[in-house]
Amino acid sequence: MAIWLNKDSKVIVQGMTGATGMKHTKLMLGDGTNVVGGVNPRKAGQTVDFDGTEVPVFGTVKEAIEATGANVSVIFVPEKFTKDAVVEAIDAEIPLAVVITEGIAVHDTAAFWAYAGKKGNKTRIIGPNCPGIITPGQSNVGIIPGDITKPGRIGLVSKSGTLTYQMMYELRDIGFSTAVGIGGDPIIGSTHIDALAAFQADPDTDLIVMIGEIGGDAEERAAAFIKENVTKPVVGYVAGFTAPEGKTMGHAGAIVSGSSGTAQAKKEALEAAGVKVGKTPTETAKLAREILAG
Repeated sequence: MAIWLNKDSKVIVQGMTGATGMKHTKLMLGDGTNVVGGVNPRKAGQTVDFDGTEVPVFGTVKEAIEATGANVSVIFVPEKFTKDAVVEAIDAEIPLAVVITEGIAVHDTAAFWAYAGKKGNKTRIIGPNCPGIITPGQSNVGIIPGDITKPGRIGLVSKSGTLTYQMMYELRDIGFSTAVGIGGDPIIGSTHIDALAAFQADPDTDLIVMIGEIGGDAEERAAAFIKENVTKPVVGYVAGFTAPEGKTMGHAGAIVSGSSGTAQAKKEALEAAGVKVGKTPTETAKLAREILAG
């Protein structure tokens, strides 16, 4: 089992023929992902050869779905075209759209997020500005390195791309059911809460690791959800304990106002919900090991 992505997922790549799309399509195929097509209206009807695997290019997401039965799209389209690409995926009612592109204007994200809701939320959006989602040994959609962990029984949801990779590596001997990078922008598609609910329902996930970061109140809301709805053990880490007060940090969402949004405030909210919180990624991995060891 896994959440949102498995060996049967059929993946299309919007922006496959660009430099970034080509690079990561090759890597995804190398990880065993079932990439069934690319989308580029200017190159429709062509095929691209990835080390002997011929992948067809379609003019639209709708055409790609009709021809291949695709149920996942990963989007590597430049930021000024990303909104249109996501809207196209939503119109085609693809079940999962993973938006890797960073630097998207917040009003563009707000527009396609609202559009998905208006259309009945038939398309789950992950991202933008995220590393994607991997179910090790089955499928890898995005830019997460496929060789740093193995299949296992830990579920991971993270705002940070690099911390996603570090946590997967720290716990590589135990392995993961699914790891989801949700992105750190102020507006994102799927949240910590969405992933927590999915991992809670997944019979093959025994423990959940949740990585947050300073800014906003997503982690506090996740803590409230955990308290009411999650019975599995959850281990947390909040990036930014050493961030200087009053300074805006890297991610667009990492904006702290007063005590709200600080790493300490998030840690306290999570601990009040029964979540063990590490001060470093390594300490967090150690807490996960201790819980799984019983």
